[in-house]
Amino acid sequence: MKVVIIGGGIAGLTLGGFLLKKDFDVVINERADGMPVKGHAFLMHTDGLAVLQELQGQLQAAPIGKRIDSFRLKRPDGAEIKHLKLDSWLCIKRVELISYLYSLVPANRIKEGREFSHFLFDGEKAVAAVFANGDVEYGDIFVGADGGNSRVREKIFGKVKFTPVEVKEIVGVAKNSSVSTDERSIFTKIQSNETGLAFGYIPATDSEFVWFMQYDPTISDVTNNTPEGLKSFCQKLLRKFPQEVHDVIEANNFESTYTWNTRDFELLPSFHKGNVVLMGDAAHLALPFTSAGTTNAIMDAQVLSALLGLYENPQVAFRNYYEQRATDLENHVKLGRDLKKIFLDPTEQEDDEIPVPLISHNLEDKAEARNKQIQIIYFTDPICSTCWVMQPSLRKLEIEYGRYLNIEYHMGGMLPSWETYTKGKIKEPLDAARHWEEVAVSHKMPLDGDVWIEDPLHSSYPPSIAFKAAQIQHNLKARSFLRKMQEMVFIEKKNIIKWDYIAQAALETGLDAARLLKDFDLRASDLFDDDLKLARKLSITTFPTLLFTTGGEIRATLRGFQPYEKFEEIILRLIPDARKDNINTDPNHLFSLFPTLTTKEFAQLTNRSMDEALEVLQELYLNLKIGRYDSKNGIIWKRKPRTLH
Repeated sequence: MKVVIIGGGIAGLTLGGFLLKKDFDVVINERADGMPVKGHAFLMHTDGLAVLQELQGQLQAAPIGKRIDSFRLKRPDGAEIKHLKLDSWLCIKRVELISYLYSLVPANRIKEGREFSHFLFDGEKAVAAVFANGDVEYGDIFVGADGGNSRVREKIFGKVKFTPVEVKEIVGVAKNSSVSTDERSIFTKIQSNETGLAFGYIPATDSEFVWFMQYDPTISDVTNNTPEGLKSFCQKLLRKFPQEVHDVIEANNFESTYTWNTRDFELLPSFHKGNVVLMGDAAHLALPFTSAGTTNAIMDAQVLSALLGLYENPQVAFRNYYEQRATDLENHVKLGRDLKKIFLDPTEQEDDEIPVPLISHNLEDKAEARNKQIQIIYFTDPICSTCWVMQPSLRKLEIEYGRYLNIEYHMGGMLPSWETYTKGKIKEPLDAARHWEEVAVSHKMPLDGDVWIEDPLHSSYPPSIAFKAAQIQHNLKARSFLRKMQEMVFIEKKNIIKWDYIAQAALETGLDAARLLKDFDLRASDLFDDDLKLARKLSITTFPTLLFTTGGEIRATLRGFQPYEKFEEIILRLIPDARKDNINTDPNHLFSLFPTLTTKEFAQLTNRSMDEALEVLQELYLNLKIGRYDSKNGIIWKRKPRTLH
């Protein structure tokens, strides 16, 4: 079966590569004379890169792109309103990706200098594509991968109704080696909160930044499209923006800078007609706010090629292709429009409510949490060593009985200050150091008491307030944030009162560090006070304390360290027919659930002795399956980060 692909950009080349692997007869037709190089760079999620790696069949392949670690959103006055870690995003120069795809497709399969004109039909069936230079290419299936202004789409569906151009972008690439090293993995965007104007820059290499200026053309627009005119226009609109913006503009070569009129159209009712099918921007076009265009084109190619290889009847493949892709694509169109609305009228949006499309938001279902049969009110503290050594039991509880339980985390305020701390034999930091060393030995969990000697904490209130700030954003991520702070203080000897460590923990657990700081200063202290008042009301003086409630009434209480059997005993007393879920003890599965595990946690989850658990984990480490961090009193084992290449 011969497939004629019209368009030799990213979508067409990716589809062609996949179909060639399936032994289809493929011809890719590109209108440019030579490899198309128009366009600067774009953001792409590594889901797209994984598809390209599949195309070549080697996980170490596709050594392209610059990893982008975080996103920062600021106001023109420099105020930072968002700072988030990005999960698996790359900035890729378009010419770099096109060159890579060209290397995977035999040269004789690409016909350049062919600008599509029309189809020849036999009844309802297209039998050949005719090009402006007079060339004719016969085939069985024809694929329109010719971009947002697709002539193939127009020939089979007629003209689509584009939305008006309400936002324009000026895009360029600047070589700027003066930008600090810290900035070279951050996507920075400065957006006005008064009018539709924003400037963003993304590192494409260690010394190159792709930049864009988004603006509302009803406020001001380009009248002189010369390089000098574009530069002058950018400088005028951005005059109130910070110096970093002007540094990028000054480093830019405006000879290669272009203006982009952004627009979209409603999702088509089908991506095919007869034996002609569309993909990429030809099939669906979202506004650039979503940063999803390239990834979507690559995903189209993967899905369409798989279905054409699966079904003998192309019509069945085309229908399934639409069904599999339509919902996500329609959501991207909607998201782009929502973001455009916010951009054009920024005064109507609170800073905290501005969506960041590069982040996957999987908010917990709070209604489901409320409907769990047992509510546990859990009082803890970020520097409570007993709370830390109870982590193996809590994690096991989460897996085996999680469907019955909702655990509500509250901060207990264990250490207001050393001047006011009067509990037990611990009177000063040196006492805490000795205590931690004893706990590490007796519970076989890594704790390093030297933090109390090298950089002692004067209070547990700041990290407790930070946790309450995290809860404002996302309850489940707040728990991961607390775990990260615990690892920092108990294992890495980091003083988690210091904001740099708090911000690092926030970023590593998917929280917005800029918002966390704002909530820390404004709202979280009141929430922490509420926790302290509740603790006093319930006479909580020991940490941890867990109150098991049903129907709004406290049915059981556990204080201090307790063996796992105590938890299980209470659950079965409150729910006699409760059945625990079996734990999948495969290490890959456990590390997919938990990014880090101590040896004790792994042993308890897999019902192994400490020696047996250590042997398994050592082997995984030696085979490069997991990482490790060695502390004085033990090891914490770490999930390997997802590789980009």
